[in-house]
Amino acid sequence: MLIIRLLSRTAILFGTIVAASIVIFALLAVLPGDPAQVALGVNASPKALEQTRAEFGTNRPLVTQYLSWFGNFLRGSFGRSYLTHADIGPQIADRLQVTVWLVGLGMAVAIVFALPLGVVAAVMHRKMSGTLLSAISQVGMAVPSFIAAILLIDIFAVRLQWVPSGGWTPPASDPETFLRQVILPVLSLGLIQAALLSRYVRSATLNVLREDYMRTARAKGLTPGRAFLRHGMRNVAIPVVTVLGLQVSALLVGAIVIERVFVIPGLGGLLLDSVSNRDLLVVQGVVMVLLVAVLVVNFITDALYLLIDPRLRSST
Repeated sequence: MLIIRLLSRTAILFGTIVAASIVIFALLAVLPGDPAQVALGVNASPKALEQTRAEFGTNRPLVTQYLSWFGNFLRGSFGRSYLTHADIGPQIADRLQVTVWLVGLGMAVAIVFALPLGVVAAVMHRKMSGTLLSAISQVGMAVPSFIAAILLIDIFAVRLQWVPSGGWTPPASDPETFLRQVILPVLSLGLIQAALLSRYVRSATLNVLREDYMRTARAKGLTPGRAFLRHGMRNVAIPVVTVLGLQVSALLVGAIVIERVFVIPGLGGLLLDSVSNRDLLVVQGVVMVLLVAVLVVNFITDALYLLIDPRLRSST
């Protein structure tokens, strides 16, 4: 049953990617403007424009263009930039590594802060400390990540001068400089997501603590902590995994803004630069990579449901 369910989810994943690729291609295809005109300038001759369109393949029918583009995408080829004529794949791969570092570390920060704070807020919800933690998380949810980034830069980079205000150094080149440069953007992403995640952890923990099986476990002599770890943790994990999947998608989008604030050369910068230069083939590639990343995260979330909750496996 588990294998059948995973195979069906895989088929749905691929179908969704195909449908989304059609939408992305169609939306960018109907935008006004001619890539050949953008590449050659307004003074280009009609003959030069026709030659460039033939070189780009934009003079072919849209269906042919889509099939060629999507087929290349499945093979890991993104084509060449309309403006620089450079391969798009290596550019996306280099920028993707940067974004993955930001999103991965940001998610780690969110989990490290949110899980213990959410559980403590639930256990102590009748006390002042629990109320204070809930209030702090509410405030954190209301603060946009770019506002948090600006505040962190002002305090720790400008006033205290503990860390730089931006830049990027690959971790393999200089780990110490990498950590100093990445700490503020990671905190900007992670702390805001931690505030949201802690609310869901608190709510899920409260619901589990009020269940009859938890009272039964306590009556059998288990301490509250052992009862929670043995019988409650898995039930808390189900809604939390849902939120984690959504938060990874939110972090991918939020990283675009954070990369601009901290002058980090990630996918966000490549996307915005390509949009401003009307380099549509690069835009298509970046958007597809981001979309596939979100869909894969959702697929992994569904797989985790099956591992955490045996009832889902038995119902299929």
